[in-house]
Amino acid sequence: MSNNKRPMPHAGIERLKTYVPGKPIEDLKRELGLSSIIKLASNENPLGTSPAAQAALANFDGALYRYPDGAGYEIKSALAARHGVTTDQLTLGNGSDDVLELTARVFLGPGRNAVVSQHAFAVYPIVSQAVGAEVREVPALDPAADMPYGHDLEAMLAAIGPDTGVVFMASPNNPTGTWIDNDTLADFLDRVPATTVVVLDQAYIEYQSGASHPPVLDWLARYDNLIVTRTFSKIYGMAALRFGYGLSSPRIADFLNRVRAPFNVNTVAMHCARAALDDSEFISRSVASNTAERASLARELAARGFACLPSEANFITFDTGRDAAEVFDALLRQGMIVRPLASYDLPQHLRVTVGGAEENQAFLAALDTVFA
Repeated sequence: MSNNKRPMPHAGIERLKTYVPGKPIEDLKRELGLSSIIKLASNENPLGTSPAAQAALANFDGALYRYPDGAGYEIKSALAARHGVTTDQLTLGNGSDDVLELTARVFLGPGRNAVVSQHAFAVYPIVSQAVGAEVREVPALDPAADMPYGHDLEAMLAAIGPDTGVVFMASPNNPTGTWIDNDTLADFLDRVPATTVVVLDQAYIEYQSGASHPPVLDWLARYDNLIVTRTFSKIYGMAALRFGYGLSSPRIADFLNRVRAPFNVNTVAMHCARAALDDSEFISRSVASNTAERASLARELAARGFACLPSEANFITFDTGRDAAEVFDALLRQGMIVRPLASYDLPQHLRVTVGGAEENQAFLAALDTVFA
């Protein structure tokens, strides 16, 4: 057999770039021999994991040799009660990324396209191209706009065609922290063709001002083409367990569940998510801490001359005024891990997770050293 002949993926896979997560602490320890490292790169909750989830994990006595409940009856029932929906409107995922992938598998493919915004979550084009779909990336709003680098919804509407299967959007958006107000978003949903699915990614919704939370229940009843995704990785502090879910019409949920792996969510994740869902004290404490520390961090960055993007998430993205990769590398040598955004077409910007007061002060001190 000729060595020149080998299995090849379809063109969408060939064009894909591997998603690179935030640098792990262990890698930096090995590379630079540092013992004290602070990671503010992956938008993890600085308060840790929900105590209710931790207690559930510590007291877990389930049978690990048995397969999970593939239907997820207990956690689905709890989520349905929380959101005021029926259990057949829920799709469980191994993190909300899993629901995004299921959506692409069902509603995209060769000959179809997905509309996404510039500076939006990298997973949207990944799951779209992985099934052979075209990705139509729409330029974001101008840096001088009221919502700099935010989604340009008018341009996204204009990009939708008869072969558009999915529109992916996030509010608040990662990595910019920008958001879409409810009236503007409802107007957008009114004008999207009924044949096109809209995914509203709400991974950071708990950090957004409560008064501006979208009326998801009303929207689900009104828009049969809407999928809302949520995660327990962020505010609940369960990133390692990977648990997320989607809310949609029963019809869409049925399609998603047809392609969902039978046991895509493990028993421990569902068990801990059920406990965390009722941990209102931890959620309130996390929101209060993030709101105060985000405002403080933004003030400190602005005082140093850095332009910050508006954020309703648990991170701040700011313009370093130079090649951010160089600043990132210099911060690494200070034992500080943040996120450079060149892969998001923001080569001068860094994204920093809002940590606790001590972590934020350590970050600012490291930044001062780098720019001294």
